[in-house]
Amino acid sequence: MANTYAVILRPEPDGGYTVRVPALPQIVTFGADEVEAMAMAKVAIELVLQSRTQVGEPIPPADAPHYREVTVSVA
Repeated sequence: MANTYAVILRPEPDGGYTVRVPALPQIVTFGADEVEAMAMAKVAIELVLQSRTQVGEPIPPADAPHYREVTVSVA
């Protein structure tokens, strides 16, 4: 069974990307560039899903989160 999970790539000031997976909040990983960050995300997701399966925990649905942006001004 294949699931597609949304990932968040946050650019870091010193380079690279921190990766979060909203459906699997325990995942925090990093990649030196976007390609590596996505590869690390894939590995982390697979490991978490395997672990959950082994202990009989349910697999979270791959629901796409809804993101919106808010613009604010600081005086």
